[in-house]
Amino acid sequence: MIGEALTLQGVEKRYDTSLAVDGISLAIRAGEFLSILGPSGSGKTTLLTMIAGFESPSNGQIMIGRRDVTYMAPNRRNIGMVFQRYALFPHLTVAANIAFPLRMRRMDKDLISSKVEAVLAQVHLNGYGDRYPHQLSGGQQQRVAVARAIVFEPPVLLMDEPLGALDKKLREALQLEIKSLQQRLGATVIYVTHDQEEALTMSDRVAVVAKGRLAQVGSPLELYRSPVSAFVGDFIGRMNFLDGEYLGQDSGNYMVRPKGGNVVATAAAEDGASPFSSRQAVSIAVRPERLSLAPHGRDRGAILTGTIDATVFAGSFFLFFVRTQNGDDRLLQIQMPVGHVAAGLRQGDLVDVIPEANALRLFAKVGA
Repeated sequence: MIGEALTLQGVEKRYDTSLAVDGISLAIRAGEFLSILGPSGSGKTTLLTMIAGFESPSNGQIMIGRRDVTYMAPNRRNIGMVFQRYALFPHLTVAANIAFPLRMRRMDKDLISSKVEAVLAQVHLNGYGDRYPHQLSGGQQQRVAVARAIVFEPPVLLMDEPLGALDKKLREALQLEIKSLQQRLGATVIYVTHDQEEALTMSDRVAVVAKGRLAQVGSPLELYRSPVSAFVGDFIGRMNFLDGEYLGQDSGNYMVRPKGGNVVATAAAEDGASPFSSRQAVSIAVRPERLSLAPHGRDRGAILTGTIDATVFAGSFFLFFVRTQNGDDRLLQIQMPVGHVAAGLRQGDLVDVIPEANALRLFAKVGA
């Protein structure tokens, strides 16, 4: 039955002296769409292949529902899988491709026919059953691959960069289709991608993987607003970083001074504890849309002064590139809605950089 949970406990994969997956523990809720997101070489695909059974873990346990499948053969796990390159049989029709896993399960021919017809409707391919893969577009072939993966109602559906070979417009359309289909079926989906936008758009939760380890798991909004590390903050969306100094706490806020800038307060951790010591060097992170600009000297809330290097008009907003004047020589990105941009801001202007309240996040500097 679609919707059973999957659990990973201390899963590792070692190749000689290289640790590709390093002790990942993760529980995927029934009916959840979870994306595994990470850069190339992060271990995300290796993790997926162990869940599928194509690789065996060096250590750890993999459970599908209450079944321990850690060392079970792939065909016995009853998992659906969709690959980037479709993996359709070129000599079989669309209907025969979709029916293949049902025939392997020795289902009745009439039941197979009805299931294939039903799933073709679900992926919007009514009337395409007699065509061959070479007669379909890339998007239609991927729909066939999805249909084949869900037709036998697997407890878990794995998707490995399934939209990577498609152009941007088609990819965005299919993102919505796949998410809508998952919600209608109540399916448990584990979706591997390196595309941050794709993961944020489609997922209930995202598991960020780096160097074989789980860096953070949370909802797209949690990862975007509250990254637990500089890596996650930088990998999920755009993020500006400044060198700074932690000064302590005041009235429940962290007090910090950017290099060459003014002291500013930002919200402390929820438990009120500080992981920093007084005068510790820190990395200050802030999203471009949580900064604004004003002509120099006109806003007392400024933390830094800089010079506008370039301005990009992006329809609903302007993106300013500002070179800091604090001796750090950082190029900041500031995203401002068209209606909120101060009149007359031009390339070469000296400007003040103003953060929203509690917009800054602090991270320990690596090597500090």
